[in-house]
Amino acid sequence: YLIDRDPTYFGPILNYLRHGKLILNKELAEEGVLEEAEFYNIASLVRLVKERIRDNESRTSQGPVKHVYRVLQCQEEELTQMVSTMSDGWKFEQLISIGSSYNYGNEDQAEFLCVVSRELNNSTNGIVKEPSEKAKVRPLLGPRA
Repeated sequence: YLIDRDPTYFGPILNYLRHGKLILNKELAEEGVLEEAEFYNIASLVRLVKERIRDNESRTSQGPVKHVYRVLQCQEEELTQMVSTMSDGWKFEQLISIGSSYNYGNEDQAEFLCVVSRELNNSTNGIVKEPSEKAKVRPLLGPRA
């Protein structure tokens, strides 16, 4: 039998039939593999390649994920409540001890900087919307009232 098809795209077809997995080189166009899968009428591979193309298109149309970071100052006793009540997409990133510079009565209270982040939401018309303000931001310098 003579099959007059592009051998570049036949390799992934053959490997899929052997192993049941789609393995593609980065420089190989998925559309070419799709054409071959449709030619050979391999329905499961057609679905798989179409799904991969759709995933790649949605990933590239969204662009890179952007984050906004906030630094919150809190006392040791407030730390658990602050982290447990973060909402609206805010995630805990890092905790930095800044010592025990705050006196409360007879006791020194440990102070922390808490770094939180949130992904920016991209709207369909390209305008970036800022996340809502759900965290209480305190000044980094000066005494507490």
